[in-house]
Amino acid sequence: MAEPLQLNNVSVRYGDFTAVIEVSLRLEAGHIGCLLGPSGCGKTTLLRAIAGFEPLAAGSISLGERQISDPGQLVPTEQRNVGMVFQDFALFPHLSIAGNVGFGLSGMDRAEREQRISAMLELVSLEGTQSAYPHELSGGQQQRVALARALAPGPELLLMDEPFSSLDRDLREQLAVEVREVLKRAGVTAILVSHDQQEAFTLSDQVTVINAGRVAQTDTPYALYHNPADRFVAEFIGQGSIISVNADTQGKLSHGLGTLTPEQLSNYGQSNLGLLVRPDDIKYSARSEVQLKVLSRAFRGANFMYELALPNGQAVSCLTPSHVNVAAGELLPVQFDLQHLVLFEAEG
Repeated sequence: MAEPLQLNNVSVRYGDFTAVIEVSLRLEAGHIGCLLGPSGCGKTTLLRAIAGFEPLAAGSISLGERQISDPGQLVPTEQRNVGMVFQDFALFPHLSIAGNVGFGLSGMDRAEREQRISAMLELVSLEGTQSAYPHELSGGQQQRVALARALAPGPELLLMDEPFSSLDRDLREQLAVEVREVLKRAGVTAILVSHDQQEAFTLSDQVTVINAGRVAQTDTPYALYHNPADRFVAEFIGQGSIISVNADTQGKLSHGLGTLTPEQLSNYGQSNLGLLVRPDDIKYSARSEVQLKVLSRAFRGANFMYELALPNGQAVSCLTPSHVNVAAGELLPVQFDLQHLVLFEAEG
């Protein structure tokens, strides 16, 4: 049965270095969470602490009503009823698919074990592969076997450490959708570590952004993108850039980027504001009088990602359909379409 996961002011230290600093979060039963952040931010250390591989220097971790970690106790990993899916799948090459999925089911009789294996393979859409061996399956199929094996014992919580990192981009996106569907059908609480925003957004109900060992923000993917809590989240999520702008007394921003509400004008003032601009905030418009110089561009098949220069020299990104083909150094006609102004106080 799925259980909620609760972390209260968790810290993890290695000698004098504190890798995780006062992290608190709650993941509801049956929800999928993600620890997202750049390399070295502490997300994998935090996952290892949840698994029971790292002791806590401070705080506590609970699964349902059961406290499983604090500085005075560390419930062994094998007693936590936690399943794990690793980066490299960690399948046993000498065991069949049935042998791999049933590896943790030693307490069942033969008929019950076979029934559970069949049910798990059906859950991950790999019916009929019981007699095959891992090397006979594709990378995506092997990852689904690893998922079936982790779910077979009926864990209260499933932990996934960069589960798709060894797969190519297209397969990762496809598998993220499939794994989310499997986890939702299984009704298990799950949390993964990732540095890939698209993977996190596709798979997760809730994302916790980690920066230098601390929680920068925990929210839905939609809220993280549209309402980042600070500059780090704004720049880390969604290829945003924060540009300096000024407003007049009526709140109209420079460059025609929009108009502040009276509340925003009161909170932030008029000078040297930090405005978040996403690539989808700037639209190609053939008849627009606003024309910005193309600094660089990247062709992505269905679209171009342009880097454009504002009149004051600051750079912003613009995503256009691929038929909008303008070379570097030329002018691109655009219109600003910021539906929601995200502001930050001037740096310093």
